[in-house]
Amino acid sequence: MVLTINGKEETVEGSDLTVTGLLQAKAISMPDMVSVQLNGNILKRNTFDTTFVKANDQVNFLYFMGGG
Repeated sequence: MVLTINGKEETVEGSDLTVTGLLQAKAISMPDMVSVQLNGNILKRNTFDTTFVKANDQVNFLYFMGGG
């Protein structure tokens, strides 16, 4: 399926893919440190396993970094 991930159109294998599955498919390191925005809405982490992505969705992986 084709998704827009962080502003870039990408093809991801699978059709029944949850947000957790997408994080795994994209080999996101430290997925518990990533927030996910799906079609403009920030998802709660406890919904990653039950929220499915579909073709043409817009997904943003947001990384929060500390520093000074």
